[in-house]
Amino acid sequence: MLLGRVIGTVVPALLVDELAGTPLLWIQPLDREGRPEGDPLICADGTRMAGPGQVIYWVASREAALTLDPSFVPVDDAIVGLVDDVRLYPPEGSS
Repeated sequence: MLLGRVIGTVVPALLVDELAGTPLLWIQPLDREGRPEGDPLICADGTRMAGPGQVIYWVASREAALTLDPSFVPVDDAIVGLVDDVRLYPPEGSS
């Protein structure tokens, strides 16, 4: 799973039937410290609860296609949860 922040919404001109009612959100991927990492991308919101500024976790590829109902919908990335808190622990073996 990967972290991201919702930075906008997307309204498609044309949508396949399997995605009817599924919000499409524009997200900025984040690194483990919460800093932007890479280019923004579009995710199908499987939670149907994410909103602007919300930190989310998402999956890509086959896992994304399996998260929505019905499964195997034509998506590359999907939001699977909302993040309440992130706590970083030092790597093992470091002081």
